[in-house]
Amino acid sequence: MAESFIPVSTPRLDGNEKRYLAECIDTGWISSEGPFVRRFEEGFARSVDRASGVAVCNGTAALEVAVQALGLGPGDEVILPSFTIISCVGAILRAGATPVAAESDPRTWNMDVTSLEALVTDRTRAIMVVHTYGLPVDMDPVLDLARRRGLFIIEDAAEAHGLTYKGRPCGSFGDMSCFSFYPNKLITTGEGGMVLADDPTLAERARSLRNLCFQPQQRFVHEELGSNFRMTNLQAAVGLAQLERREEFLAQKRAVGARYQELLAGLPGVRLPVAKTDTAENAYWVFGLVLEPEHPLDAPAAMAGLAERGIGTRPFFFPMHEQPVLRRLGLFAGQNLPVAEMLARRGFYIPCSVGLGEAELQRVAEACRAVLGG
Repeated sequence: MAESFIPVSTPRLDGNEKRYLAECIDTGWISSEGPFVRRFEEGFARSVDRASGVAVCNGTAALEVAVQALGLGPGDEVILPSFTIISCVGAILRAGATPVAAESDPRTWNMDVTSLEALVTDRTRAIMVVHTYGLPVDMDPVLDLARRRGLFIIEDAAEAHGLTYKGRPCGSFGDMSCFSFYPNKLITTGEGGMVLADDPTLAERARSLRNLCFQPQQRFVHEELGSNFRMTNLQAAVGLAQLERREEFLAQKRAVGARYQELLAGLPGVRLPVAKTDTAENAYWVFGLVLEPEHPLDAPAAMAGLAERGIGTRPFFFPMHEQPVLRRLGLFAGQNLPVAEMLARRGFYIPCSVGLGEAELQRVAEACRAVLGG
């Protein structure tokens, strides 16, 4: 009998999800007006030491609300890593602002913070930091630069649930911070996101923007355009059940990552994730592999070999400065960022679900050794 396929990520939904969903159905509160939305917002905000949380329909919407709430628009530049998901650039462009791509750190795969100062111009208004794949951006230099140059920080912590930087929660650093609750995240609502802030004015702006900018006194008279980015009570019910188990899930993720480090140690020509830095312990949102230049395979070939053995994989991000759609818009012309380009071509990640069992971990590791050598 053929062995079953091991997907890259499978959520765990064996807590209070069914009970909370049944409560939504029994009470009839299934829309964004239901009580679970506020409970989830308040609980999640507390978990990352923020004053306010604003639930939205997905992580992309969270980024768009954050950019708009800060008033970024035409003529403004926003620095972000090239090695990230296109949602980050999309939020900047939809506001009419201009993205400026930064290089990556080859060790942590995050934005190279030493490159930022040279990218700041008199048009720069914000830095969008993106915590990537389980390790945080080195925030102290970013915070220092933002203070000195009067810049906003938008913190994309979509992949950083439970992660800390020098003991402080990721998601607590930005003027506006954003999370995603897509099914491959540590905490999921199926689709969903959250915008967080300490400034009550920014939080209220975010609430208005996610709700079509209805006015309290005259609901259907609009002074500006917002969007329907609301989260449903059903989604929030699932999110609250997930939040109750965040520390358990995080411990399981780290156990999976630590076991892979043992099983894949010494794999020739393959770079494993950094387990720990001076500022953080890897949360292993994913377990990425980067093939060194001397390795005979590139990422697509390695992924194809693993797929033949029933192992799910996913490629690393393709850098923003090389995206065809963005090049056609005249962005990033002639820009070369070798580290981001290398990560895109030679990086991919393997199954790293919460609670992945020992037999599955052994099977993934054996397949990696068979395909990659060693």
